[in-house]
Amino acid sequence: MIKAWGLGVNRVEPIELLLALECPRPDGFLLAGRYTLLDHDRALQRVMPEVAERGLGIVVGGPYSSGALVGGPNFEYAPVTPAILDKVARIKAIADRHGVTMKAAGLQFSLANPAVAAAIPGASKPERIAEDRAGLEEAIPADFWREIRKAGLVNPNAPLPLAV
Repeated sequence: MIKAWGLGVNRVEPIELLLALECPRPDGFLLAGRYTLLDHDRALQRVMPEVAERGLGIVVGGPYSSGALVGGPNFEYAPVTPAILDKVARIKAIADRHGVTMKAAGLQFSLANPAVAAAIPGASKPERIAEDRAGLEEAIPADFWREIRKAGLVNPNAPLPLAV
């Protein structure tokens, strides 16, 4: 028996289309790579509020943006562009000043939105699982979030892990 159903996608638009239908009503969604520190504007504006309003949930896949946020060579499953490298460097400089790891910042940002039910960081090696767990438990100072917001590195309406 099917107890729940939804859609797993890498784009916001299919979720918008499904939410616009009268029936059938989904129970939740998997949205990969579209609600991260590096890419969240469209999801934040176009689906997160409605998902939360309906009492549904989004599982964020790829909160590290295909690895780009944590020093990997890819973003959206392609080589990282200079613009993305610049954004990562700006976030990392702020993170370093506050003693914050990029994994912690990426995971905790994605999970701060009330529409997000869970995150799937993915792990290329078993030791990455322990790193992800540590990132979830890492204390991030409110000043870190204030600084990245002030620097324009997150949308002004994006919920942050701590009230700022």
